[in-house]
Amino acid sequence: MTSDDVVAAAVPDTITISGTRSTSHRPLGEYRRMFAEYLAPFAGPGRRFYIGGASGVDSLTLLWLASETRAELVVVVPGAMDGQPADARDAVAVARGRLRELVELAHPAHPSAEAYHHRNRWMVDRSEFVIGFPRADVAGGGTWYTLDYAAEHGKPRLVLPV
Repeated sequence: MTSDDVVAAAVPDTITISGTRSTSHRPLGEYRRMFAEYLAPFAGPGRRFYIGGASGVDSLTLLWLASETRAELVVVVPGAMDGQPADARDAVAVARGRLRELVELAHPAHPSAEAYHHRNRWMVDRSEFVIGFPRADVAGGGTWYTLDYAAEHGKPRLVLPV
């Protein structure tokens, strides 16, 4: 076994991305640099990312992963894709050829916090690792809900405040 084998064995195969919908407080280039630094090491061939199909970090990470990596991409929405914001639908359309799957959970209470929490639990339950991008200046919210849920289930997390 080489050191490359040890590193490959330590990288999780399935990863959930969770993040704020509010991203306009930073330039796009900062997100791209952050993704290159913190997502790229996890985004090798055979790795699968579960990404929500919402605005903000969901759309930004989807577009970056689709254009910069060969990782498998699964977009998960709490209702149907046509019920998502226009920018999120556009991001999914751009990345469509790179998607392994689009999962529409058809939650009966969509749109609601309950529906988004259901979606996030669904993604975490299928992942070995969670990467969260919460707003640095906001306590609570869906990203922290997701990170806490992962912690309750013993899943490692990487928190990258934005």
